Amino acid sequence: MTSLPPTVSPRGLALAQALVRLNTVSAHSNLALIHTVRDELARLGVPVRLTYNADKTKANLFATLGEGKPGGIILSGHTDTVPWDGQAWTTDPLGAEVRDGRLYGRGSADMKAFIGLCVANAEAFLASDAPFAVHFAFSYDEEVGCFGVRELIADMRDAGIKPLACIVGEPTAMVPAIAHKGVWRYRCCVRGKEAHSSLTPQSVNAIEMAARVVGKVRDMAERFEREEPRYEGFDVPFSTASVGQFHGGIADNVVPRDAEFRYEFRDLPTADAPAMQAEVVAYARSLEGRMRSVAPDTGFAFDTICEIPSFLGSAQDPVTRLALRLAGEQRTTNVAFGTEAGIFKQAGIPTVVCGPGSIVQAHQPDEYVSLEQLARCEAFLRGLAATREIG
Repeated sequence: MTSLPPTVSPRGLALAQALVRLNTVSAHSNLALIHTVRDELARLGVPVRLTYNADKTKANLFATLGEGKPGGIILSGHTDTVPWDGQAWTTDPLGAEVRDGRLYGRGSADMKAFIGLCVANAEAFLASDAPFAVHFAFSYDEEVGCFGVRELIADMRDAGIKPLACIVGEPTAMVPAIAHKGVWRYRCCVRGKEAHSSLTPQSVNAIEMAARVVGKVRDMAERFEREEPRYEGFDVPFSTASVGQFHGGIADNVVPRDAEFRYEFRDLPTADAPAMQAEVVAYARSLEGRMRSVAPDTGFAFDTICEIPSFLGSAQDPVTRLALRLAGEQRTTNVAFGTEAGIFKQAGIPTVVCGPGSIVQAHQPDEYVSLEQLARCEAFLRGLAATREIG
């Protein structure tokens, strides 16, 4: 007799919908979601630890289910979403509509449904005979640079909490992912010397100086594609570099004093992103001598927008073997997008990425996650509650 496929519980779906209906675009507060989760856990007698951003408009939430048990496995998710301005949605981004076997809404795949399912199964974790605790780690501002999770990890360490492993529930279609590239973004501001465009020898053209560094970034990108050893399993099996924004100039007949551009590196786990940035800065500094011979206050200034490290786990890690078993999968994968996994790994916590839905739907109009994927994820979580050993 063929067994029926699992179905997502009404409770799990309802909590996923409730979280999707909350507007937690990164530019806004996430406190409504955090307080919803806090109150759900308080009903079960589970205390939470909250760590806030500087102006107390956003918070991370950390909770331990199975207090007193050693170690523990983190279930990690971010609470913020990208915006939907200008996208051609055919459904309300905050409507959490269920239709044709799918849950629609911003953050449904990335990654509120995962958080909702975790919370919906909190009672199972509390009742578990597993010899380890389960920790919920829900962060703010992942989408704009993985800023919140660093505070969460620091607070966890200050509290003496030493987890055994971490499962980041980003959308991988429930196939455990053991590698992703890093995301390193920078802003370069160029100060030149303005002049009438008929007197260019008396000026330093900020746009032209910026363009030289932009060209350097492009040269590096071509070098990576041409020379870098391939890392199979990625859609683009080499590191990339690109410029995303460029601003400068006020009029056609004014040599521009100021220019600004933003660029990024997406590095393989085997590459050295800080060395890439150092190469760009060194090239810019090599241009400043000639600029300053015209005007001493000219030059380049660099700011860091975000530095999200690449992630490299292993198919042999106990947490990966656990995820494979719970997901009913035989293979691992690599993903192109960045996650908080690299930061947990840098903190010495073995990590795997595994969650419901597909990144193809994330950030898109009419974002959705299938109910089949939610059911698979809930079966995964219930299997974790029934687990007696990791690996």
